[in-house]
Amino acid sequence: MQKLSTPQHMKFQLLLDNLFRLITRSFAFVVLALLLGILISLLIGALPSIKHFGWGFLLSNEWDPVADRYGALVPIFGTLATSFIALLIGVPVSFGIALFLTELCPTWLKRPLGVAVELLAGIPSIIYGMWGLFVFAPFFSDHIQPVLIDNLGDIPLLGILFQGAPIGIGIFTAGLILAIMVIPFIASVMRDVFEVVPVMLKESAYGLGSTTWEVVRYVVLPYTKTGVVGGIMLGLGRALGETMAVTFVIGNSTRFAVGLFEPGNSIASALANEFAEASGDLYLSSLIQLGLILFFITFVVLACSKILLLRLKQQEGKAS
Repeated sequence: MQKLSTPQHMKFQLLLDNLFRLITRSFAFVVLALLLGILISLLIGALPSIKHFGWGFLLSNEWDPVADRYGALVPIFGTLATSFIALLIGVPVSFGIALFLTELCPTWLKRPLGVAVELLAGIPSIIYGMWGLFVFAPFFSDHIQPVLIDNLGDIPLLGILFQGAPIGIGIFTAGLILAIMVIPFIASVMRDVFEVVPVMLKESAYGLGSTTWEVVRYVVLPYTKTGVVGGIMLGLGRALGETMAVTFVIGNSTRFAVGLFEPGNSIASALANEFAEASGDLYLSSLIQLGLILFFITFVVLACSKILLLRLKQQEGKAS
């Protein structure tokens, strides 16, 4: 029979418990300290550019290192446009993949398809960029882009997005490559959260005569909405910060691109192309300010996702 703990043993266990709590709390504060340190470093580095250009830096589309005049409008637009295109294409495809793997796929096919999705997620981004530049861009410019320009270029208002020379690279190509890159991440998260739905809930819905789509809409999605939104935010974060793949196919132009087929630029690609060659304090500070803007965009996206999740949680149980 085990002996009762002595007072000395209890004190020792209490000391270990307090030590464990202190260590884990320190690890949590290290993350906050790193985040704060990165933010402060970016602010200090971007301070000369902020003082010199002010708010005009966000609204100017000029980028002239010779004249020391810089503006962030073109990289900001390119970052947001390519990320929006990536989500517009990637989210429906990822949802379809996850739905098929969890609800419709034959048992013998689930594992090969699941492994294929995971392998796509593990491919380095530079491989996607090289494939996009040497394989997809020529095919796109020769066979798809001319058809889209001829059929959509004359539509009022919408046609301006599909005008330009069929060169293969540009904002749309970068967004499409980003969509291919984020699909494995979003699909993997959606598949994992779909699989945690209790089988009893789905079988009960099927027993009441629900179709597969009705089960997904009224049972699976309400049960897993937090995980689904988290997967989409994971894909958006990958798209916002992607560097090499975008650098290969976006065109790296400092001119503001009105159409989707025109070359553009993104914050990450601008930093990758110009940071090593930046000469002059104002040039370097402007690039650091671009990094600060990307940090702020990511923070706003994450904050909006948290607000969305809180609103979804508050609405639970209100609908009859």
